[in-house]
Amino acid sequence: MSQGREREENVYTTVGASLSVRWVQGFPKQNVHFINKSTICYPCGNFVIFINIETKKKTVLQCMNGVVGVVATNVPYEVVAFSDRRLKPVIYIYNFPGLTRRNKLKGNVLLDYTLLSFSYCGTYLASYSSLPEFELALWNWEAGVILCKKSQPGVDVSQMTFNPMNWRQLCLSSPSAVTVWTIERCNEEHHLKAKSVKLPMEDGSFCNETDVIFPTSLPKDLIYGPVLPLSAIAGLVGEEAETFRPKDDLYPLLHPSMHCWTPTSDIYVGCEEGHLLMINGETLKVTVLNKIEDTVPKEGRNLISPVTMVYQKGGMLISGIDGFVYSFIIKDLTYKVEDFLEIEEPVVHMMFSPNYRMLLIQTDKGSVYIYTPGEKPTFDKVLQACDGKFQAIDFIPPGNEYCMTLTHSGEVCVWYTEDGTCASRIYLNTSATVLACSPSSLSAAVGTTGGSIHFLDVRDAEAPQAIHKAFPSEWSVQHLLYDQQGIYLLAGTSEGYIFVINANPSSSFQILGFVEVSKDILQISTVSLLETDIVEVMVLSPLPETGRSRLEIFTLPKILPRVSASFTDERGRLKDKLIHRFQYEIEHSLSSAVLDFQSQQVYGFCSQVSYICSYLLPEKVHSGICILKPYQRVQSKHYGPGMLSLSSHGLWLITIAKGGILCIRDVHTLEIFARSRSHSHQGHGIQSVRISMDGQNILVNGRDDGTLVYLKWRRLGGNLANDIIHYSQKLSISLSNTMNEENDYLSIQQGESLNLESKSEHTNMKPSIDSSQEELIQVDNIKEIPWIQQKSEEAIKNEVKRFSRKRKEIKTGIKALAKTVLAMMEENETVDNIAKLDQKEFGLDLEELERLHDENEEEVAKIRKDAEMQNLAKAYLAELIKEECWNSMAVKGRALKCFHLPYVVENFPMKERTEEELKELKRVLWQKKIETECLKVRKEIIEAQSAITLAKKHHEEEDEEEEEEVAVKNPNLPNYLLGSLSTDFGVQASFLSSQLELHSREEKINQIILLKDVIYKVKTAFNREFDAAYKQKEFEVARVKERNVRIREIILDLELEEVIWQPEFDDCEKPERTLVVENKEITAQRLINPWLKAKTELTVTHEMERWLQTRGPNTRRRALMDMMGGVLEVKKEDILRMVIPQPAFMAKPDALWSEEERKQFKDYEKKVRELNEERDKYRKSLEAEMKKLQNSIQESTQNFDEHLKRLFERRVKAEMVVNQEELKINNLVFSLLLDEEISSREAFLNNYLTRKQEEKVLDRSFKKEFSEIPSHQVDTLYKLFKRRPRIHKQKMHSDTAGIVPFGERPESGKLNKDAFVQLMKAMDDLDNINNMPEGLDPSVWDHFCVTRRAKVENEQKVKQKAAGLMEMITFLRRRTEDDEKLQQEIEKVLHEQMVLQEEKVRFQLNLTIQVLLKQGQVELENFQLLLEYPDAILINKSIIEDLNSVIRTQGQKKVASMMESKDVHKGIFQIEWEHRKMEMEMEDLNQKAWDIQMLFFSRDRQKYLNEPNYETLIAIQIGIMEQTIAVLEKTHKKNVENCKKLLKKLGRYSNQKDVANYTLSCNLREELVAVSERKDICNAIGSKLTCEKIAKERYENMMQHQKLTKIAKQQAEQISILQAEVERLRMKTFPALVQI
Repeated sequence: MSQGREREENVYTTVGASLSVRWVQGFPKQNVHFINKSTICYPCGNFVIFINIETKKKTVLQCMNGVVGVVATNVPYEVVAFSDRRLKPVIYIYNFPGLTRRNKLKGNVLLDYTLLSFSYCGTYLASYSSLPEFELALWNWEAGVILCKKSQPGVDVSQMTFNPMNWRQLCLSSPSAVTVWTIERCNEEHHLKAKSVKLPMEDGSFCNETDVIFPTSLPKDLIYGPVLPLSAIAGLVGEEAETFRPKDDLYPLLHPSMHCWTPTSDIYVGCEEGHLLMINGETLKVTVLNKIEDTVPKEGRNLISPVTMVYQKGGMLISGIDGFVYSFIIKDLTYKVEDFLEIEEPVVHMMFSPNYRMLLIQTDKGSVYIYTPGEKPTFDKVLQACDGKFQAIDFIPPGNEYCMTLTHSGEVCVWYTEDGTCASRIYLNTSATVLACSPSSLSAAVGTTGGSIHFLDVRDAEAPQAIHKAFPSEWSVQHLLYDQQGIYLLAGTSEGYIFVINANPSSSFQILGFVEVSKDILQISTVSLLETDIVEVMVLSPLPETGRSRLEIFTLPKILPRVSASFTDERGRLKDKLIHRFQYEIEHSLSSAVLDFQSQQVYGFCSQVSYICSYLLPEKVHSGICILKPYQRVQSKHYGPGMLSLSSHGLWLITIAKGGILCIRDVHTLEIFARSRSHSHQGHGIQSVRISMDGQNILVNGRDDGTLVYLKWRRLGGNLANDIIHYSQKLSISLSNTMNEENDYLSIQQGESLNLESKSEHTNMKPSIDSSQEELIQVDNIKEIPWIQQKSEEAIKNEVKRFSRKRKEIKTGIKALAKTVLAMMEENETVDNIAKLDQKEFGLDLEELERLHDENEEEVAKIRKDAEMQNLAKAYLAELIKEECWNSMAVKGRALKCFHLPYVVENFPMKERTEEELKELKRVLWQKKIETECLKVRKEIIEAQSAITLAKKHHEEEDEEEEEEVAVKNPNLPNYLLGSLSTDFGVQASFLSSQLELHSREEKINQIILLKDVIYKVKTAFNREFDAAYKQKEFEVARVKERNVRIREIILDLELEEVIWQPEFDDCEKPERTLVVENKEITAQRLINPWLKAKTELTVTHEMERWLQTRGPNTRRRALMDMMGGVLEVKKEDILRMVIPQPAFMAKPDALWSEEERKQFKDYEKKVRELNEERDKYRKSLEAEMKKLQNSIQESTQNFDEHLKRLFERRVKAEMVVNQEELKINNLVFSLLLDEEISSREAFLNNYLTRKQEEKVLDRSFKKEFSEIPSHQVDTLYKLFKRRPRIHKQKMHSDTAGIVPFGERPESGKLNKDAFVQLMKAMDDLDNINNMPEGLDPSVWDHFCVTRRAKVENEQKVKQKAAGLMEMITFLRRRTEDDEKLQQEIEKVLHEQMVLQEEKVRFQLNLTIQVLLKQGQVELENFQLLLEYPDAILINKSIIEDLNSVIRTQGQKKVASMMESKDVHKGIFQIEWEHRKMEMEMEDLNQKAWDIQMLFFSRDRQKYLNEPNYETLIAIQIGIMEQTIAVLEKTHKKNVENCKKLLKKLGRYSNQKDVANYTLSCNLREELVAVSERKDICNAIGSKLTCEKIAKERYENMMQHQKLTKIAKQQAEQISILQAEVERLRMKTFPALVQI
């Protein structure tokens, strides 16, 4: 096989020995390409593989700089281009079939090329790079230069194709966009112009987008100014303003997946949503093709999402992920779908051969098929891919004919080592991991993830068969290794078990035992020499805890299969003493290690540093772990951790690593004598390497690139070759007898496996008749049991038999113990909860209890830690909130509540003004003062010029009056002109500008600053009033507390049950209390440490003892209590509690009393009566005093409530003023924002206009390039302005004309050169002497031939120049059209700019002012609030007042006349009324006389007249009624008291809710205040910057205006002087006409 490579870059060849790539096996991961009509190529790893479709011959081209990137082919020139995958990648151009490099393209790309594409015509190559450039470049690959390039940041492209009919068009598609690039050429210059295709929405419809640059269709707002684009509102300028789209205007569009060109230069685009689009190549108009539905719908294939498509005559071939190839028959704007081919796998790529006789189909796995249409279509398989990448490789001994590969899915392939073709395949249908071939028989072993090992018979390499299956364990098999003589097969699992298996088929691959080592085995190495009777095994495993590596070495005797029972225990574990197991540790980590054949040293590959070390093994026998020190160390010259392996004779050390370089070293010196770079670090290097027994063949497998490379020696020294060949012959001779015997057993084993398979089929058919329960039992019986489990079960059975008696005793004891525990548990259920134990306390498994206890402790610790972290987070958040909403406040937010009324007054929380705000306010105030003084000076100047000169004293008086007028001018303005009621709070608004004069931006900003100062002053004024009220409430509460002390004493003396009303401050009135947590608020029980509790108890005991000692004897106190009732002096308050003791004789009956006793009794009654009288007097005085105190408390609290009510009204008014000022600020801010948006819009239009003018200047520069063309050519250019050039096309062959859909395509540069060469050859034939006419002089003939040849050459040159001229004409025509379009856009921008300026001027004059209107003075029709007053005017109030005064005067006159008329009518009515009065009095008198006559006396009247004590009787009745009323009032009072108690309870509950709501409202208000203040700060900062900018601009404009005015004055003076001089000269030269 032929092979091409870059010899100048191959630095890995050495003088002594060198390796060459014989063949490469891999499958395509990228698209497959045709390089000619019978050869395809694809990249694989570091190689580009070429396959001849007819002969199936492979050719390999190696990239020496790493993995091959993207590949493209050019069929006319038969060249292939590919890029490498390194920093600053390079594009290589190679010829085929010579595989010589044509060129090397170096660009400015940093990381990688993603797409390459050749044009059909000419030497053009397009490349597209990925991050960070995203650059599209057009190359002249023959010259190796970039013609033009264009970057589009952030745009990933999935497909890039040239137009087959026009190399000047290039289509780039991605999942979100389709872009058509046009390549324009003018002489030697090339330009790229992109046009994006407007894709429809997901449903196939198109959305109408508004023009964001010229929003002429938007309505005009008459109130808030002009309606601007959203980009202007956002303040965007430049390209951002052009491309900005709001979120609501973004709609999901179709997602293109594939595209292809048509002969008419249209583009068919397939979308993920199933739509098929057709794009016009010139206008880029998109048309959605309609599908003609089938009468019989196909199940599961209603929506076809194209993955690849290819154009054919009458339609397209499209494939998806369903494994079908569909034929789309397109007619007009509809298409019909038909089934074309059915592939077993999903198709990812299709393309036709150059002559359109074959269709290449590539699947997702990498298989390649060729479909040949015709009368008898054929479907051939060119490349059958394996199911996944190669997992493991090995040679079939002796390694000269076959090799084997294994994939992860269990596919085993056998390959010929001669040419790399596949000999056979076998599918194990299980997930496989490792592969190994036996050197003692033609068998192979495959390890799986399920733990089983499959043995294959490879005697017939073209038909391998599985003959046996071993199942040592359920753990995944990670390592499989035969020793050098093929005696044992070592299988390493993921759990650290190494199973020793007899490798001979005659023993049915018996498992001899296992050795348990550390987990994560890295490598197993063996040494089995012909001279010894043992097999030494070394196992490498890591120690990640210490960063070291462990080596374990043990020996297996060759007689182990015969004495395996004595070497293992009952569970199958090999005994350490018998296998001589030793352990070693290395102080650093190794990634690989092998044992030397002399068993004296170990070779290791360091994983942390790039060194290969050798370690000497100690000769003495040791116990425990021995530490090995490096004996020899050399640099590995590899990248990353690597692997080591030895050759069959043990003299070559083979090293591989992630760098992808294979090195072969001498074991003794560790020096490299041969190396080869078969893979690269981009594919993570080499995974495994195998060398044949004779060392002549090397097989290398890549880790991630999926490439299998076969290396062969190109040059090998004599000694090196002789040593390994001699050893391999010796080994082959010693193993020949064993191999023959074992191969015979393989045939027997194969027959037995076939019989077992047939029997298993019969047995599997029988249970189908049985019930489901029997089937489950059979499935359980069929389930395989691992060998290690079988051994464990057998050992358990033996132990059970051996210790059966002891086992029974233990079971009996356990049952008794269980009964005892159950009895204890039952007893535990009956005891109290305090003495009851948990269920887990009865567990007898102490280890389990300890484990549960540890888990609980860990859980508690975790919960405690989480709680601490949550508390810490909450504390931090609370501190932030406190700092933001409390500490930063200069005036803390608080409230005041009335004592009896439901009024709550809140103050204004305020922050301290910053230095910047104060500085800005000071600047504005100084500026206003300066303006006031300037206005004053101007008025003085005007008045001085117009007034009569007065005395100095009068001038001073007038100045003082003017100052007073100026100072009081603005404050005396009516509130409706100020727009607020701020003057009611004593805030001077003298510096505020009138709302009708705010035109400039600076004035508005200054007005905002002053309004903020007004708001601050209003809030400050109200807060002062609030603080005074707060202090008053504190005084009132203190006074109430003081009076309540006396009231409480009176209630105690009177023994009343009245409740004392005690006012308290709520939390909203003292919010600082919420920041302090009191002990009563903590509901959880306080945790006290034991030592603190003991200390407290001891302290209390000492205090009690000290108190008892200080009290001493209580004789004095007892005497005082017995003699004087415990007091030395009787107070007045004690009268109510005084009791006169009864005499002792009162216990006797009255009849037994003596005279003395009777006198004492009368004295006793007198004292009692006097005491009761004193009690009544004192009680009445106390009640009067208590009522007086209560009335005073009620009066003072009601007075405070009235004051707080007025303060509440003041608060409402202050808030109204603040809202009015904020409304004015918002109006000003809105006007500033709108002004800024208009300015940004104007700036954008200016930039847009400037850019368009620059583009126009650029177009003119292109025209200047053609200024040297003669005038007649210019006329020709204008005549051909609208006419396209006609190019002569070469006709295709008749046999391919009907197949190729693109017909006659433009000629390429190569064809033009070939045609010229053929023309020159034809001229040579014409110039032959035989064609000379007879009789012609040869010299004349020669001159004629020379002249004719020169003419023909000139004609060819003229044709080439004409073609170039046509391109220049086309370029000029396009530039002219672009110039006209730009001119139209410029005019449009100018018009839009003029309209915008007019709107801006109108907006600046149309001000928004705020007017206060009193309630009742605004009359609206239909009670609707109007926002527009187009027919209203704003006039002065004095005019209305004068008109009202006139109307009022006339009204008064009319009222006076009406009063006079009213008085006359009133006199008439009065006389009539008096007449009627007299008549009625007469009637009354007559009626009284009649009543007297008919008078009737009742019993009550008689009783009144007859009863002498009538008043006493009435008094008695009144007393009875009063008593009844008193009882009713008492009952009523009780009911009222009960209702009051209920109301107080409800009131307290309501107050609690009010406090909670108020707290929340305070927090909300503080947050809102903080937010608003931050907004004000941000606005102030922004206003400050904008104000400074405007001030600077105004200052520059003023300076420029003054400068121009000064220049104009100077020029005017010069002109006047010159005019005078001219007049003087004219008069001087004027003839004088004097009369003589």
